[in-house]
Amino acid sequence: LSAGEVLKNLNKFYKRKEIQRLGAENGLDARLFHQAFISFRKYIMESSSVSADLHIILNDICCGHVDDLFPFFLRHAKQIFPMLDCMDDLRKISDLRLPPNWYPDARAIQRKIIFHAGPTNSGKTYHAIQRFLSAKSGVYCGPLKLLAHEIFQKSNDANVPCDLVTGEERVYANEDARQAPHIACTIEMCSTNTPYEVAVIDEIQMIRDPARGWAWTRALLGLCAEEIHVCGEAAAIDLVTELMYTTGEEVEVRNYKRLTPLTVLDYALESLDNLQPGDCIVCFSKNDIYSVSRQIEARGLECAVIYGSLPPGTKLEQAKKFNDPNDPCKILVATDAIGMGLNLCIKRIIFNSIVKPTINEKGEKEIDSITTSQALQIAGRAGRYGSSFKQGEVTTMHHDDLMQLKEILSEPVRPVKAAGLHPTPEQIEMFAYHLPDATLSNLIDIFVSLSQVDGLYFVCNIDDFKFLADMIQHIPLNLRSRYVFCTAPLNRKEPFVCTTLLKFARQFSRNEPLTFDWLCRHTKWPLGAPKNIKELVHLEAVHDVFDLYLWLSYRFMDMFPDAVLVRDIQKKLDDIIQVGVCNITKLIRASQSAAAAGTATVVSEDFPLSRTKRDTRAVSDRHGAKSAEALSIAAEVPREGRAKNLKGYRSAARQEDLKSHGRGSLANRLLREGLLTQEMLRQLESEWQDQHRNGRYGLGSKRDDHSSSKEIGKKKK
Repeated sequence: LSAGEVLKNLNKFYKRKEIQRLGAENGLDARLFHQAFISFRKYIMESSSVSADLHIILNDICCGHVDDLFPFFLRHAKQIFPMLDCMDDLRKISDLRLPPNWYPDARAIQRKIIFHAGPTNSGKTYHAIQRFLSAKSGVYCGPLKLLAHEIFQKSNDANVPCDLVTGEERVYANEDARQAPHIACTIEMCSTNTPYEVAVIDEIQMIRDPARGWAWTRALLGLCAEEIHVCGEAAAIDLVTELMYTTGEEVEVRNYKRLTPLTVLDYALESLDNLQPGDCIVCFSKNDIYSVSRQIEARGLECAVIYGSLPPGTKLEQAKKFNDPNDPCKILVATDAIGMGLNLCIKRIIFNSIVKPTINEKGEKEIDSITTSQALQIAGRAGRYGSSFKQGEVTTMHHDDLMQLKEILSEPVRPVKAAGLHPTPEQIEMFAYHLPDATLSNLIDIFVSLSQVDGLYFVCNIDDFKFLADMIQHIPLNLRSRYVFCTAPLNRKEPFVCTTLLKFARQFSRNEPLTFDWLCRHTKWPLGAPKNIKELVHLEAVHDVFDLYLWLSYRFMDMFPDAVLVRDIQKKLDDIIQVGVCNITKLIRASQSAAAAGTATVVSEDFPLSRTKRDTRAVSDRHGAKSAEALSIAAEVPREGRAKNLKGYRSAARQEDLKSHGRGSLANRLLREGLLTQEMLRQLESEWQDQHRNGRYGLGSKRDDHSSSKEIGKKKK
């Protein structure tokens, strides 16, 4: 056979529309068809010999009968894609077109759906909670532990016994641990089997969230309650109405208006010298949080600090400090974490920036202007009803951002178009039955690629799940346990937390309980107060590790037996972190002194941390699933070996640092960090111009003239 002729005919076979149609009928979509053909072509062209029947067909197709090759192509495709043999079964399992049918208990009753629609600070949730408190039994489902804890306290203060259920903790209202008729929980923890009189689903617009939207869909379709009170933005009304139409349930809409006026100011703050009591500066990165808080305290003002990775207890203490009229702290610096979950007495919201990094539905990181929904959620925190400020104000730090903020706030909120879905462990187990040799990561990939959803739904982002699945793939676990470990709520950008999960999984696989002593050795507990930002960030990571232990302890009680002891030391750690946050400007100064001495380089997501941690994070951010393998190896390699392994990543990490530090002019960065004032800048500019005129920058030097002309020549080229 002529290799050239065979290759030409194989390519002709690939391009035939009839062959592509036959492939589709046998489960090969365009992507799988292409991959199967590449593999098939490689097999034929690189084999020293092929079977006799295939040799005969290859000889025949040289005479023009290329379609006769299809049975051999399909046989090869089934070898590399085993699911082709059971494609019909897999398609049925991954058919997500009728989610209401997954909840027969909810479909067996006629539910009344009441949508409380309105902006932040309109009283919509208050009215829903009043109905919750007056019911014989009820469940509150919120997006945050802080919100669930607030309703838990309010209920018990109103003499309505209520339990608290979150991923990490169970608190019973009754001393004998009997379940109370009312429950306040995080939305992922709500039961779809327990009957209630009233259910409250808070922040319903999060049903569109690319990562967590599935939990709101599950609660809305699956809760067994006579009345479902849904609270959130009016932008979700149409979607909720359509979803309820598919279940045969009507939606009653109650609209609310903001209880206090909110004014967008005509001027920007421009300078931190213009701050007033009750001001809150909203930043979208820890870097800005640290920078702004230091500049504020340099002016002799105290400020409270709140950001997402702080423990709930620390956030509450900082909020309490800011709200206390007798406390000298009158300024708050926060991320958009204040958008929900905290009651704050804010007079004026000041956006330090209106650009925010986000993760899109494909799991890709994007940097874009904040949405109208986000802007309204944050701005609405100003002038809270019942606080000392009867109206709210909103503006920006920089004048250039003010017009854009006004445009964003004036635009209508985009309607919520679709509700999130996520494969259940039962569905993945059925997939595994048909594909016993596939990894969990591959099973999820195949499930998503075969899944069918109608226009009202989308499949949530599974990148975090796949990252953890790849990281623990080499550890022998049964499928259900592996699935649970992969759904653990952790930030994959935290190397210490990821490696701890890896160690948990390994110990679990050996059937060795994770004891309190083991955890203390691993985290080096007890820990002291942080001396710099790097140590504060590490304490936050240790707090996340304790959260992870508690989360796993409710799923594998016998293997994580010391939840009570861990909760005790977590409270102590919360107190230590509170001390660190109260002294945050001292920690920043210590970090910057260390950086100047060359002992540290980057902090948190975009601020100086130790080099090893920065390098590990660089691996995590840039290499996706590969970083899971890097972490799993790093957890087993001794420190000296790990340093050697990381050496290859360091040059890339340094390049990344140089790029990030190069954004914006040096003058702007120094101004932002408070190291340079406008007056100093003008003086420097004047001095530079004088020196330039006097020839002190090389204009009088022949050598410098020559180098300047060379530079001009380069620019012309």
